[in-house]
Amino acid sequence: MPAPVTSPAPAATAATSTTRPLTQLLHAWQQGDRQAFEHLLKLVYGELERMALGRLRGAETPSLAAGDLLHEALLRVSQQTPDWNDREHFFGTVSLAMRSVLVDHARARQAEKRGGAWQRVTYTLTAHGEDALVADLLTLDALLTELHALDPRAASVLQFTYFAGLEREELATVIGVSVPTVDRELRFARAWLAERLGRADLSA
Repeated sequence: MPAPVTSPAPAATAATSTTRPLTQLLHAWQQGDRQAFEHLLKLVYGELERMALGRLRGAETPSLAAGDLLHEALLRVSQQTPDWNDREHFFGTVSLAMRSVLVDHARARQAEKRGGAWQRVTYTLTAHGEDALVADLLTLDALLTELHALDPRAASVLQFTYFAGLEREELATVIGVSVPTVDRELRFARAWLAERLGRADLSA
């Protein structure tokens, strides 16, 4: 089991963490090096913080602090079996864990306020200069699950685009397809999602 997740102090970035590439640390963790995850976090913590801020920026009514979102997501990731290929795959996994945290938190808020006035948590999804899609977070999560049953690769492209913020080339590397395939799958997934959300939920 990897070491518990803690916030690394900025000054604590040891030579070990700066001289070992992220991919090498991922492989070391896969091979049972329990300190590799801690060194990895010291190396990329600032980028992960920015990712958490970006995920909350899409939410119209965020109810979590970026630090809380990141720590909970990292806790979930640390409890998984590490099987990531590279940097992009790791960052994508962390960002999808953030999605899971946000969804669980929204469900908890909904349960607490059942029977009373509950304000939906909406999410604005933008990527590659296209028009935004606006959706209730719980509705979006349900639709992504539905899309995954219909077309797993299209669902993966959509998830990594919106919740991981990966660029087309990075995404192609993570899921093992060509960039044109990413573009094709994203066009299909966006059209499917827009149709399911309804034209009233589209925003320029």
